[in-house]
Amino acid sequence: MAGYLKVLSSLTRSAATLSKTPAVLAPASCQSLQQRNYADKRIKVAKPVVEMDGDEMTRIIWEFIKEKLILTNVDVELKYFDLGLPYRDQTDDQVTIDSALATQKYNVAVKCATITPDEDRVEEFKLKKMWKSPNGTIRNILGGTVFREPIICKNIPRLVPGWTQPITIGRHAHGDQYKATDFVVSQPGKFKLVFSPADGSKAKEWEVFDFPGGGCGMGMYNTDESITGFAHSCFQYAIQKKWPLYMSTKNTILKAYDEEFDLAVSLTRYLFTHFDRVFSMSVCCCVIMRLVL
Repeated sequence: MAGYLKVLSSLTRSAATLSKTPAVLAPASCQSLQQRNYADKRIKVAKPVVEMDGDEMTRIIWEFIKEKLILTNVDVELKYFDLGLPYRDQTDDQVTIDSALATQKYNVAVKCATITPDEDRVEEFKLKKMWKSPNGTIRNILGGTVFREPIICKNIPRLVPGWTQPITIGRHAHGDQYKATDFVVSQPGKFKLVFSPADGSKAKEWEVFDFPGGGCGMGMYNTDESITGFAHSCFQYAIQKKWPLYMSTKNTILKAYDEEFDLAVSLTRYLFTHFDRVFSMSVCCCVIMRLVL
């Protein structure tokens, strides 16, 4: 024990001495050489990348990742947009729109997690209004599909060890709930949907519900163009990954709304007629099916 305390005391004195000693710096010539080597080794990115900053801890984590891991290895021009909730409120959410338009221009963006405010957040941040989801705004401008793919690492055990082939979910990211109009009623009344054709022809009206008292309602939409784009992006992703592709709808309940997604199935049948001429036979396992859940 006495020997242990003697060694510990010696280490303590050494640490105290080192803390008072100025750090030894490399000669200026060595430092400049190191900097030049560092700069030369960075990967040059030809075009800018859109950077969408986020809220709370995500800002701190992203800044650390960017400075420590990315910019030390990659020479890239970043087009910065602050999507933090205070600045979205300050710009009346225009910064979200601008970031999406910039993504359309430069094709690549990195987005951090953002807050979609509820009533408590409106009070906490003293917001002008309850702004809609920035993800929804961006997706409706860009169109496209959200693909969620698990990251598999050999040294990280999986919950299902035998599950070696991951399942990626491709979700249509336009319209629907993200651009829906919802409301609350406090008295009896009729909830109707009205469609007024642009050509001035007779409007169509649907009675959704006759409220006997208070309740809530919602109206949402999608477009044929977006549904077709959804099918294209899913098919391209499956071909790139050489994975089978499945489509799921619920047209047994939403007979008109989900039935419109048959456009995706029709597009797939058309693509299959040209499949062998365009893609190698190794990709022919990419079969699209329709599952009715």
